Order: sequence, then C-alpha cells, then structure tokens
Amino acid sequence: MTSTAGTTDRFVRGGGVAPVLTAAFLWGTVGPAQILAASSASPVSIGGFRMLVGGLVLGLFTARRAGMRTLVRRRTRGWTAVSILVTAAFQVCFLEAVARCGAALATAVAFGTVPVVSGVCGRVLAGERLSRVWACGTACAIGGIALLLVPAHGRPTDSAGVLLAMVAGASFGVYIAATKQLGERGGDTTAAAPTSVFVAGLLVLPWALAHSDGLGEPRALVLIGWLALATTALGYLLFTWGVTRISGATAGTLSLAEPLVATLLGVLLLGERLGAPAIAGAVLLLGGLVLVSVPARWGRAGEASRE
Repeated sequence: MTSTAGTTDRFVRGGGVAPVLTAAFLWGTVGPAQILAASSASPVSIGGFRMLVGGLVLGLFTARRAGMRTLVRRRTRGWTAVSILVTAAFQVCFLEAVARCGAALATAVAFGTVPVVSGVCGRVLAGERLSRVWACGTACAIGGIALLLVPAHGRPTDSAGVLLAMVAGASFGVYIAATKQLGERGGDTTAAAPTSVFVAGLLVLPWALAHSDGLGEPRALVLIGWLALATTALGYLLFTWGVTRISGATAGTLSLAEPLVATLLGVLLLGERLGAPAIAGAVLLLGGLVLVSVPARWGRAGEASRE
C-alpha cells in the first residue's frame, strides 16, 4: 500500500512540472514583449485589458456554471476573493515595474520573491514540508537572481520599480497558495483562473479607461493580444492544471524559469548585454530549476522499477 501511494504521489508531482514550466516560459515573454512593442499606452491600462480579454477567452474554454458555483461557497469564497485581489496586484505592479527598470530586472526581482512566499504559505496553510531539494534548488535560483541584479555598466537601479516587482512576486506567491486552498476546499480551480483574471480586470478597468491614451495604437493592440491570449489564457490554463499536482513550494521555484526566459529574450531580441555576473546568475538559476524538477521524474522511474 505504501509503495503504491508513493508511486502515485511521484507520478502526480512529475505530471505537474511540465505545464508549470511551460506557463513560466510563456510568462517570461511578458516583459520583453512590452518593451519590444514600445507602446505609449499606460502599463496599468495594458494590464487591465490583458486581464479582461484573457480572462474572458480562458473562461469561454474552461469555465462551467457548476464550477463557478463552487467558488462562492462558504469554504471557498474567501480564497476566491484573495486570488482576485492578488491577481490584480500582480498585473498592475509587474507591468509598471517592467516600465521602470526593464524586463530582465523586474522579472528577476518578482520571481525571486515567489518561491520564498509560496513555500512559506504552503508550510503555514497546508503543512507542506520544505524539503532539502526545494531548499537547495531555491537557494541556487535566488542566488542566480541576485547575480542578475548586479547593476550593468554602473547604471542606477530604480528603487520604486524594484519594490513594485517584489510586491508583484509576493502577490503571485499568495496566488499559488490561494489556488491550492481552493482546490483542497472543493473549489473548481479550472473555473477559478478565468474568474480571478477577469474580475481582477474589472477592478482595474476604471483606471484603464481613465488612462486610455495610446491603447488604439496597432502596437498596443498586438501587445494586448499576445499578453491576453498566450501569456494569460494559455499560461493560466497550464499553470492551474499543473499547480494542483505539485507542492506550492515546488511551483514557486519552477516559476523562476520566467526570469531566465526574460533575460535570454532580452539578450536575443532587445540587444541587452550580460556581464559575467549575469551569465553566472543565469547558469545558477537554471541549475536550481533542474534540481527541483528532475528528481520528480527520476524518483517516479526508480519507484516504478521496484514494482
């Protein structure tokens, strides 16, 4: 019985790694796409319409009436509200941070905060054990991000942008915990993702409409389309499916693939140059991701071979 349970647990955990990593790779394109588009529209306005369109499209494909009802039950409605609020906070703070201090830096700071917050939330709320693999992987990843934060060419760092990125990262870490709590309390997490994104968009809509200059530009429309359909609709679908199959701590650490993607795209598409510390940081960050994700597959294979 113990062996079977262990095999099932490892299979489920391994099955959640790929979709969460894929979602992180999609989200890693957000900052570079924003800079590449060079739209004059407000980042908050872009984020608001990204959530409205992305949440609507995601809901059309995934949300069902029965699932929506599970989100307003007494046991789940509090966590539904939390997921909506932190989704809005993440979108607003992250896009503004990218505008202030660049794609690579904002993404690195934000997602360097995620594993710490998600791991602590998982421990406090669900009693998840913070394994040595998670600790080592997260330490490598955060160390890599610290190296990515080393100022390039003596340029000063925008402190407000860094603070906004940290708030965005903490918000996403709480979102991971809220999603898991919803699932464990009987909430339909497939319906929770579009609900959180769309309602968060409604919360931001007044600001977006009040600062709508530039939203009609072709480059702004293309940017909103990419952010809404690829990084929001598809990204949240993959992440929601995967996060319920792994621990919150592991999900938070896997999300650190996002700053790695953002950094690579910054070099390849935006012409950003990486110094020696940044290159070392990228390698260390990748090592942390491998450390967290690969053992799940090895463990599953090893367990199956003993049956």
